Amino acid sequence: MKQKRYLLTEQELPTAWYNIQADMPVKPLPLIHPTTHEPLSVDDLAQIFPRECCVQELDTQHAWIPIPDAVADKYRYYRSTPLVRAYALEEALHTPAHIYFKNESVNPLGSHKVNSALAQCYYAKEEGTTNVTTETGAGQWGAALSYAATVFGLEAAVYQVKVSMRQKPYRSSIMRTFGAAVTGSPSMSTRAGKDIITRDAHHPGSLATAISEAVELAQTTPGCKYTLGSVLNHVALHQTVIGLEAEKQMALAGEYPDVVVACFGGGSNFGGLAFPFMRHNILEGRTTEYIAAEPASCPKLTRGQFRYDFGDEAGYTPLLPMYTLGHTFKPANIHAGGLRYHGAGVIVSQLLKDGLMHGVDIPQLKSFEAALLFARTEGIIPAPESSHAIAAVADIARQCRQTGEEKVILFTLSGHGLLDMTAYEQYLNGDLIDYTLSDEEIALTLK
Repeated sequence: MKQKRYLLTEQELPTAWYNIQADMPVKPLPLIHPTTHEPLSVDDLAQIFPRECCVQELDTQHAWIPIPDAVADKYRYYRSTPLVRAYALEEALHTPAHIYFKNESVNPLGSHKVNSALAQCYYAKEEGTTNVTTETGAGQWGAALSYAATVFGLEAAVYQVKVSMRQKPYRSSIMRTFGAAVTGSPSMSTRAGKDIITRDAHHPGSLATAISEAVELAQTTPGCKYTLGSVLNHVALHQTVIGLEAEKQMALAGEYPDVVVACFGGGSNFGGLAFPFMRHNILEGRTTEYIAAEPASCPKLTRGQFRYDFGDEAGYTPLLPMYTLGHTFKPANIHAGGLRYHGAGVIVSQLLKDGLMHGVDIPQLKSFEAALLFARTEGIIPAPESSHAIAAVADIARQCRQTGEEKVILFTLSGHGLLDMTAYEQYLNGDLIDYTLSDEEIALTLK
């Protein structure tokens, strides 16, 4: 019988996160203060985020950041996650390619998000913070943050995108189970939310609106810090446990990836898998290809512009140098709520600009078609977000079938879809549609 799953021993688990900023041939441009228009300092960022996260955010010198013992102890509850050879998927696609997936769906709360949630809540607790707040789309990050806050004895407040709250009601129930206060965004509980509703009474919400409300709460509440599920550098840093484990597991399998694929919202999942492997491209001349799979309805990598932009709708955040569709962009109500974000992470944007990776956009129906294929072959119902990566992998595998190439493909199954069955039901009933964006619509929000 062929071995399908590869695991690491406790002694083989990573003891440090990998900071790709230290090795990048071209460093990212600085984050800019929205008022002074000067590069941000640690002190500037620490008004919003836990200070140690701010230090990590701006660190371009140290390639390895030690994982605190308290965080490493929590990781041992569920890490390493399995690396799986997807033989059944390969057979269904009639491909000579070898397909592997890193299964982050077995994590607490069912996605990769907890890897950074534990780290951010630990740092917040260490500096005396009593409350944390955040935004969430589909709810994977909000659920992970709510759990991590409980682990470290913090109170949590989560602003969930209103349309996602309606689409996935059980995710907000999970957050409440862990003691978090959950509010649909935009709401009337913040100045930013009121302004957004005043402009558009039927605004469905976006990650940008939820970020605005969470940042405002952090700035106006004593003892409260803002935590973030993606986009910024320190979040991708914490997620590199995924790729560092996968490196060792691929060695156990006796292979090395020719192509690394991950779904893309803000970049934490993609960076978590790709960055540890990408360092070998940068430092050793490896030629592995890196592909970020984003929704066709929110195509910042493939159709956005590289410019400074706010990370939120109200303009509370620093100005970030990134590929963006404009911070007022209102994404379509697709079910991959974790990918409905207008901008790309700073590091990923620079790597894309420098040609070290590229993006592909996946229509909603194509992503669900791939999800069903994966479920029926590998026995796991994937999150709608992860299904974008599966669709991109299937395209590569079919190309290999035509060319006869035995490429080794690695992707992240970033989460399961067991709380997304409303979306699957709508797809199976033929009620989902693809959303198309015109160049004029993109130009309008960029203007």
